[in-house]
Amino acid sequence: MDIMTIIGIIGGFVCIVMSVVTSGGTLGGIWDFPSFIFTVIGSYTALCIAFPMKYVVGVWGILGRTFKIPSFNEKVLIENMVNLSEKARREGILALEEGLEDLDDEFLKNGLRMVVDGTDGIVIRTIMENEMAQSEGRHLQWVTVLNAWAGLGPGYGMMGTVIGLIGMLNNLEDKSSLGPNMAVALLTTLYGSLIANMFMTPFSTKLQGQNSQEMIIKEMVIEGVLSIQAGDNPRILGQKLLTYLDPVTAKSVKESVIKD
Repeated sequence: MDIMTIIGIIGGFVCIVMSVVTSGGTLGGIWDFPSFIFTVIGSYTALCIAFPMKYVVGVWGILGRTFKIPSFNEKVLIENMVNLSEKARREGILALEEGLEDLDDEFLKNGLRMVVDGTDGIVIRTIMENEMAQSEGRHLQWVTVLNAWAGLGPGYGMMGTVIGLIGMLNNLEDKSSLGPNMAVALLTTLYGSLIANMFMTPFSTKLQGQNSQEMIIKEMVIEGVLSIQAGDNPRILGQKLLTYLDPVTAKSVKESVIKD
């Protein structure tokens, strides 16, 4: 569970509550169900126009990923590649075929299958980089959906405000209702801003960060597969792979990977 996402959401709501209470207002004053429906549900349904159904329906599951810390098993991947490098140098490339199915990482497994099949290194790199690019493209498509929702939210908020103002101007003879009606009209603007700035933009930024992490790990796997094929020294291979990790993570796995 990514506690920072939860802290960010709770902290945002706390700031809203504190600003309302300390300014002399009430929480009931910033809640209006019709405004919420128009802004949130309205902006969501607009996604149906922009994207296929699988994205409109699947966006809720993607939002759930922002509450999880992705695990790319960097340590296991590096240990596996170093061990496989030692095995390839000791028994030959064909010996790698045994035990391939025990590997959990499909990207690594597919790369090693091509090595065992005697595929040229340039072809292996091209295929794996293309697979990586396609994977990144799928990830960024979800980011595009969230960014679109972030843009639609404030737009629907403004439309709701305009609708509220039109209704208010049609009843100008009732002076006592002008203030309350104006407040309700402005709530849609608030909700639209919350959609963009408190939720969708931060969510999309987090997903972009997760994608960047995954792409770095995939680059590391490509380098490892090609190094195994080239017959690099396992110790050199380990050192090379560690450069793809941040200093803290690299230090934590170095002792088990780089052996004297």
